[in-house]
Amino acid sequence: MQLVLLGPPGVGKGTQGRRLAGDRGWALISTGDMLRDAIAKQTQLGMEAKQLMDQGLLVPDGVMIGLVRERTLEPDAREGFVLDGFPRTVPQADALDATLRERGRPLDMVVAFTAPDEQLVLRLSARWECPVCRRAYNALSAPAADGRHCDDHPETRLVQRPDDTAETVRRRLEVYRAQTAPLVERYRGQGRLVEVDGTGPLERVHGALVAALDC
Repeated sequence: MQLVLLGPPGVGKGTQGRRLAGDRGWALISTGDMLRDAIAKQTQLGMEAKQLMDQGLLVPDGVMIGLVRERTLEPDAREGFVLDGFPRTVPQADALDATLRERGRPLDMVVAFTAPDEQLVLRLSARWECPVCRRAYNALSAPAADGRHCDDHPETRLVQRPDDTAETVRRRLEVYRAQTAPLVERYRGQGRLVEVDGTGPLERVHGALVAALDC
């Protein structure tokens, strides 16, 4: 199956996508992870992307389209993949559809996660990560054992991403509504969209996701 996960920042796409891909043996393709890897390596693309991401803005379509086109051709994506963070704009969606049609394997389904804005701001502004392994924690729902250091790297203090401050999160939500939310109606009109409530316990959200895929 070739699946896209949509939803505003902080709604849980990454968490649910990682678990679903692991359970089904599909590749998890996260544009956020690809970009953060480029930032960590301080490539030209990474530095350009960092400036935009720190302001809550999106990376240009051409860059993202090229990254995803190459990634979906890798061996681990042959049996299926879960796209997290792409497409985010109508041109990206058009490019994805064209790429998959050329390969004779059109997109199967799009899942849109939903949650109130204020809950998302609260979630993201409480999010911290390990700078070594990038394991994510949430001070409210999934804190580290001591609240300050990575459980897997006890000597490493957790850090907050610049794009997870409350002010930047609100800006990211505005960008989402302007550029990405229209994709929900696009895919709904194509009959490929299902919606999943992203609020509540992780297990309940995951159960709803699996039920939507298997119905």
